[in-house]
Amino acid sequence: MNKLLVSALALAAGLGMTAAQAADSVTLQLKWVTQAQFAGYYVAKEKGFYSDEDLDVTIKPGGPDIAPPQVIVGGGADVIVDWMPSALASREKGVDLVNIAQPFKSSGMMLTCRKDSGITSPADFKGKTLGVWFYGNEYPFLSWMSKLGLDTQGGDNGVTVLKQGFNVDPILQKQADCVSTMTYNEYWQIIDAGIPAEELVVFKYQDQGVSTMEDGLYVLGKNLKDDAFVGKMARFVRASIKGWDYARSHPDEAADIVLENDASGAQTEKHQRRMMGEINKLTANSNGGKLDPADYERTVMTLLGGGSDPVISKKPEGAWTHAVIDKAMN
Repeated sequence: MNKLLVSALALAAGLGMTAAQAADSVTLQLKWVTQAQFAGYYVAKEKGFYSDEDLDVTIKPGGPDIAPPQVIVGGGADVIVDWMPSALASREKGVDLVNIAQPFKSSGMMLTCRKDSGITSPADFKGKTLGVWFYGNEYPFLSWMSKLGLDTQGGDNGVTVLKQGFNVDPILQKQADCVSTMTYNEYWQIIDAGIPAEELVVFKYQDQGVSTMEDGLYVLGKNLKDDAFVGKMARFVRASIKGWDYARSHPDEAADIVLENDASGAQTEKHQRRMMGEINKLTANSNGGKLDPADYERTVMTLLGGGSDPVISKKPEGAWTHAVIDKAMN
């Protein structure tokens, strides 16, 4: 092999290393553990959609002790997945979270009740014990109860709130008449535990007019002043939406990719495939992840409707932007 060819090969190898090093790093903090709820991001990584955009993406699972707003403020993530009520509540407390994309169009949140509790409509909640998630997930519930005129401190004219862990034990053990569930997760855990659907009554927040936006992508507002960051996020969003589109077209493969990334080994094929089917309903018709201002306004009005103790005290300003998604779509 002559010296000229050796030099050319060495140069090519060096250029390859430079190209690999040129990939921009992005750290995404999920709202919860690895599951099909976040399939679009895992699919985008597995199928090379991020690398096609010259991105090196690290996906960090969440958990019961992980609050995404705290992670991003602490510098542990560039972008987070969070529910809008949590993000807006954090924003009012001084965390400048800005929604840059909204892959989820519909809400999957429900209150699932035992029929033998005598509950047939929200009017029957009075005097009952209701399981509620906290850590930012309680805000839509509190707004709903305010709309119904029900005190959440208990008593005959109110409801008793049971601080629900991230499981459905309270309804299985009859500690609560109703528990918080998602269409794609805890509802099926109840059924799998032996309570059939015909023995349950379900109230979807979407149907009750108190649904709020879930699983949006948020960054810190100060970073949006950096054109390079906006460009990087546009590439990230574009690849992520491609991942979600792929997941809707290939649900079983997407569920399998999630399972491959579940380091805990806690997820099952049956549950993840079923979850993927339900998640795909929530991400459908999302206009490529572009937040609908009407959805934002509905969420804000729901959160402001908290009576004497609203989730937020005033309409936020600058809480969302189309700058990133518009750049991603061009």
